[in-house]
Amino acid sequence: MRLLTYLLSLVAFGFIVFNITKINFETPFEKESYTAIITAFSGGCAILLFAIWRVVKKIDRTVKEKS
Repeated sequence: MRLLTYLLSLVAFGFIVFNITKINFETPFEKESYTAIITAFSGGCAILLFAIWRVVKKIDRTVKEKS
């Protein structure tokens, strides 16, 4: 399960990098740039969620070992 979260985090990071290259920094809130900003932000949220999930699973394993 840990490998899956790392793999999905890597894919989300790839989405972030790809979409940052699509942003037109002269007009960042118009048309395609706006979509790229939203998608890059959602990729960051996905990475954050996977990191939280890994921490929760680690805590769960620690609690089960001590029980």
